[in-house]
Amino acid sequence: MAPEDRGRSSVFARLKRGLFMTHTELFAKVGSAVRATFEPDPAALDALEEGLVAADVGPATAAELVAAVKAEAGRRDAAEQDVVRRVLKAEITRRLSVRGPEVAGAAAGSPHVILMVGVNGTGKTTTTAKLAARGVAAGKSVVLAAADTFRAAAVEQLEVWASRLNVPLVKHASGADPAAVVHDACAAALARKADLLLVDTAGRLHTKHNLMEELSKIRRIAARSIPGAPHEVLLVLDAVTGMNGVAQAREFMKSVGVTGLVLTKMDGTAKGGVILAIVRELALPVRYVGVGETADDLLDFDPAAFAEALVDD
Repeated sequence: MAPEDRGRSSVFARLKRGLFMTHTELFAKVGSAVRATFEPDPAALDALEEGLVAADVGPATAAELVAAVKAEAGRRDAAEQDVVRRVLKAEITRRLSVRGPEVAGAAAGSPHVILMVGVNGTGKTTTTAKLAARGVAAGKSVVLAAADTFRAAAVEQLEVWASRLNVPLVKHASGADPAAVVHDACAAALARKADLLLVDTAGRLHTKHNLMEELSKIRRIAARSIPGAPHEVLLVLDAVTGMNGVAQAREFMKSVGVTGLVLTKMDGTAKGGVILAIVRELALPVRYVGVGETADDLLDFDPAAFAEALVDD
């Protein structure tokens, strides 16, 4: 097996483990959605739709996926035995292959600035550290900014990672203005001629207007300090959040202009289908999925591999 094939096989296996619960619940209700004559079975298609809704893909997406299966099933000859999985894989891959907003490139000599946002408990700080580890592994110079000044544990987490990775961390005292941290982090990254600046922000409820306004302020400070910054805004979502993730994504999109998504805690107990509902509504690309706690458990998102892991027997 070629190295690239081994790499894809490893990614698929880890995704498969992460999607275990979603996959199991989905196909426990499917049965045989199409008879041997390939005439759609209404009862089985209803079960398929129920399974998709249970997987948190959203009612609209579930109905559209079932309609695609029904339409294609009636056109196939009896030589094909797996029309349901084939159509679902193709449709899910297509729907998750969105480009999203144009991601700005950093000016020559400037760091690429990534702003990490999300509600409390999504794994945002850990994801920030994992991205730093990926940057270091790729030979990039990285600066971390601890702009979550309201949770002491967040700063401590980043301090541990910064020490482990031997990268600089910019922090202020607990309760300090997060925008001031970002201002100093931008200055430090410029002075060091860093390749990458990763900014961890405080987890906040997407329904709290004043906290969301604070994120807008952080964005403005970054833009004044470094041309085009932040170049990416990644919204970190917990895979167990379910359909509430759609509301979260919508509000963060309004306040801070999210450019991509990270789906975390895909540990086998989560429902990963919600990503289909979010991508359908907001046309945001999924950039990474987290399938564990170690640095190499943050995977580049591959729509085809995700669909395969979700659908294949």
